[in-house]
Amino acid sequence: MNPPRPESPAPAPQPVRVEPAGPRTAPDAGPPSAGQLPRRVHAGYALGSLVTGAFGTVPGLLLLPYLTDTLGIAAGLAALLVLVPKAWDVLVNPVAGRISDRTRSRWGARRPYLLAGGLALAVLFAGIFAAPFGAGAGAGAYVAVAFLATATAFAFFQVPYVAMPAELTTDYAERTRLMTWRIAVLALAILVSGAVAPLVVTAGGEGIPGHRWMGLFVAGLIVLGTAGAFLGTRGVPDGTVTESEPSLRAQLAVAGRNRPFRLLLVCFVIQSAGVATILAGVNYFADQILRSPETGATLLFACFVGPALLVMPLWTRAGARLGKRTAFVVASLLLAGPALGLLAAPVLPPVLVYLLVAVMGAGYAGQQVFALAMLPDCIAYDTARTGRRQAGVFTGLWTAGETFGLALGPGIYGLVLQFSGYASSNTGTAAVQSDGAKLGVLIGFTVLPALLVVLAVPLLRGYDLTPERLAAATRTHPVDAAATRTHPVDHGVVLGDKSGETESTGHHNSMIDKAGEGS
Repeated sequence: MNPPRPESPAPAPQPVRVEPAGPRTAPDAGPPSAGQLPRRVHAGYALGSLVTGAFGTVPGLLLLPYLTDTLGIAAGLAALLVLVPKAWDVLVNPVAGRISDRTRSRWGARRPYLLAGGLALAVLFAGIFAAPFGAGAGAGAYVAVAFLATATAFAFFQVPYVAMPAELTTDYAERTRLMTWRIAVLALAILVSGAVAPLVVTAGGEGIPGHRWMGLFVAGLIVLGTAGAFLGTRGVPDGTVTESEPSLRAQLAVAGRNRPFRLLLVCFVIQSAGVATILAGVNYFADQILRSPETGATLLFACFVGPALLVMPLWTRAGARLGKRTAFVVASLLLAGPALGLLAAPVLPPVLVYLLVAVMGAGYAGQQVFALAMLPDCIAYDTARTGRRQAGVFTGLWTAGETFGLALGPGIYGLVLQFSGYASSNTGTAAVQSDGAKLGVLIGFTVLPALLVVLAVPLLRGYDLTPERLAAATRTHPVDAAATRTHPVDHGVVLGDKSGETESTGHHNSMIDKAGEGS
């Protein structure tokens, strides 16, 4: 199906009427979902994390090794082929947010894009690894084009998906329950897709055949998540929200003037590049340093992601005691420290290597949680400061930045491999590497990500959005709830009553968007 045609941006705000997915509500009836949501909606929305978790994990883990060790592409060129299509999302994601913000349809503003974007994503993802031209330069060009199309489809799924929770319900506790379901499925999706995908490649015969089976496996996860999210959220009406800036350029300018958001975004993008460098190096590190090409990558990935399921309550307590910004710094250092320790991996017993990776994973979990808990505070601050709800644009910029960082990591790692003399192969297995190439594999997996994570931390010194400042901004520039019924809409954040605005926008997302989607 084709997504509904968005409205053309107007030079001045015009009244917009949203056709809800469920029964109509009177203009002055207030938010449509103030109570509990059906269990079906909890489960259905959470299943969408199968899509974001799988696509956010597998390309960063397997695409670069697929290019260098299966298609025979030189490491430097492979780095460029991975980077450019994902960098395209920096432009596409804000546009996707703007388009879905202004869409009117009988299915609501977001659900049409979940269906169209998700199904297109599944087909295109399988196509990345179809290898119709075999190995060589033509195969590399094909992967670049297919990856570009896939990243575009993902943008039109991810951005509307991230914006939906604020519209499904205005109840504070219900949003927390909704996000708890989502995070559980997201963690499972990341773990399953990242740990199982390499095993599918091996079971499928390695090389091109194994990667084709892996592409179909991940495409199946994406279809399941798409169907669950689309069907599970049917019948839940969209909310009424406040006016937005009349043009995309004006909205981007507003986001740029939000200093806390700007600093947090830059910090998170740099750190995402560091995390992506680790993920890009998992297969190379397992093969060349641990000498465990069959199971090493799966064990390393499980050790890195698995702790997130265990340490989340601890990070919640740390955030309450230390504050979000300080806890963010602590988590970042816990991620970077063990990464440097892995420089000694060639002489360490494997069990100690996996333990260090698990500690890194605990730090990664906290880094994700606190960055994404600070994001809704920035959006709430913008709302209080401008009187406009523009979460679609903010989440579009955020996911674009995260996507760029996650693409930059494999690009950096590929360049390190190129400069260290890594030898590519078109046999489906890695070639014998020189000592210099093995050193590049090690440095790219340890020193580089640690530096990227740590060097971004000083940016947080300028982040001064405390609860007191946010509350003061809300008191100074209150949002007029009555005006939301006649002004244009931005579907990013649902407006509640005045007493609940900051709560529903600024605090419910302490668990929201934990992977944000990027993940």
